[in-house]
Amino acid sequence: MPAGFQQLGGETVTGTFVLSVFTAVLGSLTFGYNIGVINAPQKLIEEEYNATWIHRYGMPIPSGTLTSLWSLSVAIFSIGGMLSSFCVGFVSEWLGRRKAMLINNLFAFIGGSLMGLSKLCLSFEMMIMGRFIIGAYCGLASGLTPMYIGEIAPTSLRGALGTLHQLAIVTGILIAQILGLEVLLGTEDLWPILLGVTVLPTVLQMALLPFCPESPRFLYIVRCQEHLAKRGLRRLTGKQEVGDMLAEMKEEKRKMEMERKVSILELFRSPLYRQPIIISILLQLSQQLSGINAIFYYSTSIFLKAGVQSPVYATIGAGVVNCAFTVVSLFLIERMGRRTLHMLGLAGMSICAVIMTTALALLDSVPWMSYISMLAIFGFVAFFEVGPGPIPWFFVAELFSQGPRPAAMAVAGFSNWTANFIIGMCFQYVADLCGPYVFLIFAFLLLIFLIFTFFRVPETRGKTFDQISANFHLRSAGGMMDMDLDMDLDKPCTELDYLGDESIN
Repeated sequence: MPAGFQQLGGETVTGTFVLSVFTAVLGSLTFGYNIGVINAPQKLIEEEYNATWIHRYGMPIPSGTLTSLWSLSVAIFSIGGMLSSFCVGFVSEWLGRRKAMLINNLFAFIGGSLMGLSKLCLSFEMMIMGRFIIGAYCGLASGLTPMYIGEIAPTSLRGALGTLHQLAIVTGILIAQILGLEVLLGTEDLWPILLGVTVLPTVLQMALLPFCPESPRFLYIVRCQEHLAKRGLRRLTGKQEVGDMLAEMKEEKRKMEMERKVSILELFRSPLYRQPIIISILLQLSQQLSGINAIFYYSTSIFLKAGVQSPVYATIGAGVVNCAFTVVSLFLIERMGRRTLHMLGLAGMSICAVIMTTALALLDSVPWMSYISMLAIFGFVAFFEVGPGPIPWFFVAELFSQGPRPAAMAVAGFSNWTANFIIGMCFQYVADLCGPYVFLIFAFLLLIFLIFTFFRVPETRGKTFDQISANFHLRSAGGMMDMDLDMDLDKPCTELDYLGDESIN
């Protein structure tokens, strides 16, 4: 085998392919870093807001105003993500996947610079604007990264490589938690550097992207540039003969040309796309409404009650579990399948949520229940990364062919960010009202998502994009031609319900 080529999952992997995947997930790393970086320096940033207010008005900032400014600093990140995620389809079609990622880095660079310089300039407006702009970057990255990786990855590796998006996110969160320690950058003088570090992976991605090929699938199907698509396939696969891969794209392009251009409204109006877009939305909701953010919110106080001297390190331990089980998911996803792992994750999280509720309710009367709470936290995080963490991010890219995929990615991303925003704004109020029993709400929601996955979500392992799309087309066509031949939609969606490669061909 030539130097620079390796075997992975039966596929020949080239240096160009590895470079392209690594470069793409740098965007996910930046995304995760900005999710986790704001928590550790909260008190320090609030003190800086107060100092700025005194400098301007000669009096301390009112507590209500400080709370509002801090809440805005946190929530505006999600607002930026919501707005930009809705533009993923348009941007990726207009600029192409690679150029869109390249230009998107400007948002991260500007946002990181504004946050990093806010203390020097005595401006909390710069901090808030920086959070909004970095949120806009993350909204685009959350759609562009899995789209690009999904389109350049071989069918047999698509699931495992799609998981890298989530692995990079949780790695970014962990890096932010570690750098936020007081012994590193979590100090009064260094916290602006902590926020500004986000520009480093941005600069690296900008430097590497010119050496990565554009998605051949995009070049051929959308831009009709067969010569450039062949060149990209040869660089990514190391093969001179790429006719079989090009034939698959030609078939997908032929079928796409028979369809009208798919808008976001068409995804919901057309019976061909309605079921997959509903599946995509609910998979995104299953991630954000699972309660994972609530678990991290409660972890520090639970670790304190358990007698942990430095709960921040225990929280970092939960972050390590987060990363470790994302790696586990990477190796399992092509063996067990997406649907199976997602159901396993949902079921495990639901059980852990019930255990968490019981332990928290008995914490005062049974002190050793705090250790059960700790185990429940680690279990909840582990099951999250087995299923609901990584799978929804790239599942939508598999459910749609090239034509409707950008619009579907935009809708799914918008759903994810909207749910993220709702949880961020409402969880504290619900937790104050329900106390430890708030986790029963999440247990119930997880059960609902589990039932939905069992009855409605197909298995996409080992299927090409065109085959997955064809399954939905056949089911939709069957329902329109004869209601008695509705493909047994009321039965659980096992692999046997979805036609294999031979049946489709």
